[in-house]
Amino acid sequence: MKSLKRHFTALAMSACVLLPTSVQAGKVEVLHWWTSGGEARAAKALKQMMEDQGHTWKDFAVAGGGGEAAMTVLKSRAVSGNPPAAAQIKGLEIREWAELGFLTSLEGVADNQNWDQLIPPMISDVMKYEGQYVAVPVNVHRVNWLWVNPDVMDKVGVKVPTTLDEFFEVADKLKAEGYIPLAHGGQPWQDATVFDAVALAELGPEDYRKAFVEHDMDVINSKKMERVFAQFDKVMSYVDDNAAGRDWNTATGMVMEGEAAMQIMGDWAKAEFTAAGQTPGEDYLCAPAPGTSGDFTFNVDSFAMFSLSDEEDVKAQKDLARTILKPEFQTLFNQNKGSIPVRTDMDMGDFDSCAQASMDTFQSSSDDGGLVPSFSHGLATTSHIQGQIFDVVTNFANSDNPDPAKTTDQLASAIQSAM
Repeated sequence: MKSLKRHFTALAMSACVLLPTSVQAGKVEVLHWWTSGGEARAAKALKQMMEDQGHTWKDFAVAGGGGEAAMTVLKSRAVSGNPPAAAQIKGLEIREWAELGFLTSLEGVADNQNWDQLIPPMISDVMKYEGQYVAVPVNVHRVNWLWVNPDVMDKVGVKVPTTLDEFFEVADKLKAEGYIPLAHGGQPWQDATVFDAVALAELGPEDYRKAFVEHDMDVINSKKMERVFAQFDKVMSYVDDNAAGRDWNTATGMVMEGEAAMQIMGDWAKAEFTAAGQTPGEDYLCAPAPGTSGDFTFNVDSFAMFSLSDEEDVKAQKDLARTILKPEFQTLFNQNKGSIPVRTDMDMGDFDSCAQASMDTFQSSSDDGGLVPSFSHGLATTSHIQGQIFDVVTNFANSDNPDPAKTTDQLASAIQSAM
């Protein structure tokens, strides 16, 4: 809450005049950051379904895989009195926007469509404010994936690593043969995504949850966390020197082209392979990030619905919410996006092997405690605390003299200051 309130206070002070909202009948303006190949195809599918219902779709796409740029634009639009109908917001930020009075209730649509029976409670709770839906979930992403070029691995004579120690052994052999072991983009959210996977591997789901959901200082400022930073530093040593500023999908392309062997990234990376016409199990492999087999860090894309005044636009907004959870859209969208459906009653027969494996692990980890919300993608904690963690992690990743013990102390201080 601190960051949103602080940001809105600054914007409100600089906004002398509220801009009037200009609307057309049945228009739905949607803010998102799905601009890469597979993501863009997924967004286009939703646009087509809305237009088929007679509504006008106004695309409000802001490039940037982590959504930071989109959120900056959204805050400016909201404080000026001109928010979009729907915006891609996730995790605890949904509650922050609702507390500030920007969001509208979807309870009528939810009751009519039995959302509580279709959506797992751990996800539906995130979509609600004071017991009412104010956002609709689109999918479930698994964050702790390893994407692999099998041809490169075969040429070097190595297998997909299942532990961090195996990863280091394989990476050394790949590097010796002139391949980039780990494709990566040097951006804070990407650094945090890799750190996320290493933390899960080293801490296990219970201590991961204590650190990044409960903010237990006994775990955060511990020898275990020092080990996480030490292992993270070693993983990052296998990234090439030109990674700074590289977009995540460019890094995925490096794996596709055989320039790099592996990438640690959420399953939105699969959408890039799909868009390129590649087949899982043949052209590329998907495996749990080293050390995280059986565990599942989840990220949920969702659209928060903003309060509107025009009746036709409100109808279009409710139709958008209804359409997102239709089985046809859930199948079409997630096959393009790389994720799995958020509905619990979906037949996975038409999905590829990676998606089927993801759903299997999602369900099994729900039962055995291995399911945890991803801190790096906004599901575990507030945006303010997440930002503090990002700063610590990316500064460590870019340090010429990384010190795990000192950085662990910095992490504890940063999280405490943001609570």
